[in-house]
Amino acid sequence: MTDPPADDRVRVVVVDDQTLVRQGIRTLLDLASICVVGEAGDGAEAVAVVEQERPDVVLLDLRMPRFDGLWTLRELRERGLEVPVLVLTTFDDDTLVLDALREGARGYLLKDVTLEQLARGVHTLAEGGTLIAPSITGRLLTALRSGPAPSAAHSPASAAVEPLTTREVEVLRLVAEGYSNREIAGALHLAEGTVKNHVSAVLVKLNARDRTNAVLRALHEGILG
Repeated sequence: MTDPPADDRVRVVVVDDQTLVRQGIRTLLDLASICVVGEAGDGAEAVAVVEQERPDVVLLDLRMPRFDGLWTLRELRERGLEVPVLVLTTFDDDTLVLDALREGARGYLLKDVTLEQLARGVHTLAEGGTLIAPSITGRLLTALRSGPAPSAAHSPASAAVEPLTTREVEVLRLVAEGYSNREIAGALHLAEGTVKNHVSAVLVKLNARDRTNAVLRALHEGILG
């Protein structure tokens, strides 16, 4: 199902194997003035729809038959489809969260969120931010600190990190809380261009490919602890 282009609203593709869930999410997002431009029931369909529609954000379930959410994340990355992916699932599992973030998801929310929280998450990712449910963030920190060291294939990064400045840590903390560059600029009373420079410096110093990967690396290194 595809809607006609909708002015300047955020454009979303919903990926979930349950038709009723997809329809429900579509109805809710419409109430929040977010346009669902496509739906998919598994990863293969999702990749095809994303290639066709080029949405601003993908809402992705993880547990699906045939091609699941993790497969979808890998396939999108391998095809160079760098659309922000917000995982929306019922599975509150630390390993699954880490796997999804390491595969490139930019956000992770549970399906018990309110419409306001979901809409904020969609807008946050569309504006270049990241978002992890607060209930999950603390457990991620514990898991990254106490669990076995990640393998080279799954580690957020392998090289040593460079020390961050106090301001860079402040910016990174807000990135971890899901703030966009514009919101960080307002919170720290900085120009948005200055925030972008700080974020770029953090990515370089942490050897991170994106904002979510930077947060994972910072948690692993104890920078945000």
